[in-house]
Amino acid sequence: MKTLFLYAVLCCSLFSANSTNAQTSLKKETIKVWGNCGMCKKTIEKSALSAGAKIANWNEETHQLKVTYAVGKTTPAKIQQAVAASGYDTQDFVADDKAYDNLHSCCQYERKEKVSVSTEPKACCSNAGCGKDVNACKDVATCKDQSCCKM
Repeated sequence: MKTLFLYAVLCCSLFSANSTNAQTSLKKETIKVWGNCGMCKKTIEKSALSAGAKIANWNEETHQLKVTYAVGKTTPAKIQQAVAASGYDTQDFVADDKAYDNLHSCCQYERKEKVSVSTEPKACCSNAGCGKDVNACKDVATCKDQSCCKM
């Protein structure tokens, strides 16, 4: 009888442990991403998914990328970095010129005005490799938690 009771307790413990692990906290974000067409949509969404987003949906009219991601698995900054690496400027990151130039001609959108970027750390961030667009750091409050620097 003790063996049966012990087996039942063990089984219940395993099932409850699995159910708590499955309850990962998901968060939704909306990120501005510049682009033009359906090819842009495919690349932007694929980049966001590769950076850990569970769901990614970019609207070419509003330029809004809606992502759902698991907290602790990725961050909006990592998602934006992946999108920028594929050639698309986001609200906080500017795509590398080489990545932008590699986009198909129909995907080359009108880029945001470039701001000269210093090699010095940004005022909001003590990490020179922050990678955030200078405009995102114009207000120190936007980088208060310095999550952009924890990559």
